[in-house]
Amino acid sequence: MPAISIIIPVYNVEKYLRRCLDSVLNQTFTDWEAICVNDGSPDNSAAILDEYAARDARFKIVTKENGGLSDARNAGMKIATGEYVLYLDSDDFIHPQTMEIAHHLAVRDGSDIVSFTYDRIYRPQLMVRHILHMDTDNVIPRRIRKKYDVRRIETRVTDDVFEYATERTHNAFNPKKKWLIKHCQVWKNLYRRSLIADTPFIKGILFEDFPWWSAVMLKRPRVTIAPLPLYFYIPNFGGIVLSAKQLRIMQSLCTGIENAFALYQKNADAYQMRMWSQNFLWYFINWAFRKIKYLNTDADLDAARACFRNLDKMGALAMPPNPEWEKLQTQIREFIK
Repeated sequence: MPAISIIIPVYNVEKYLRRCLDSVLNQTFTDWEAICVNDGSPDNSAAILDEYAARDARFKIVTKENGGLSDARNAGMKIATGEYVLYLDSDDFIHPQTMEIAHHLAVRDGSDIVSFTYDRIYRPQLMVRHILHMDTDNVIPRRIRKKYDVRRIETRVTDDVFEYATERTHNAFNPKKKWLIKHCQVWKNLYRRSLIADTPFIKGILFEDFPWWSAVMLKRPRVTIAPLPLYFYIPNFGGIVLSAKQLRIMQSLCTGIENAFALYQKNADAYQMRMWSQNFLWYFINWAFRKIKYLNTDADLDAARACFRNLDKMGALAMPPNPEWEKLQTQIREFIK
């Protein structure tokens, strides 16, 4: 049984796949298996995966019909055998010490989750280069060469993930801002496999990280926070806003909200519900409602109203935690009249 299973969904990423897999091969930590889930990719990704599996038996290939990111992650989890799990998107890559650092901290602290972050310089650097029509495919982030001493990494350990996890972006005056677990991308953490084994991703929706992370927080995990930029995230350079696409985003967000809210109504105590509501729920309600301005057909607007009526009916729009969200509540209820 390897110490870490790293799950890599693969779909139409032949341009970036070798860089991703090389970042796994180049890890200073060697006790891993990489479960690469070929999600019906139509390009040359399958051949690249076969090449790496032939080179190193730690690469395991799962081939399935296309079912989307959630379905691919779920398929990878079904055969994962590691004590811990990492998720890595196949167009991204990781620092060479990611597994070494995360595993060391998990074992040292007895933690269920080790939380790190992504390089917040690299992503805007790529965006600027894209705007200036410069190369973005061969940019090597400076921080990938940094050497960390695992004995000297500053961390914070908590048994209350709700105190630190947030979707808020404006935390300039928060004394804990250095330690905040911002946003809920699943690839920013190492997880104990037993913690997440019975928590699948919702198939067929976008932004599936939100309801999944919300469910994981309810399990009261012990978390080590190490705010190191160990993940290198490639932005989506697409700029076309289509009404149908925005409707799907909005519907996915509402589905995630429905699932998470129902779970919290059933299982959360008052403290957990309050913290989750003010740090996650209303940010996603706001994000979903902002998509309304992109909808340009009566059918799409009717579909949007149906989504928000359902949220209101189940109580998700009740008790906004501050005046800002009270205004949003009023706007939504005006929209769904």
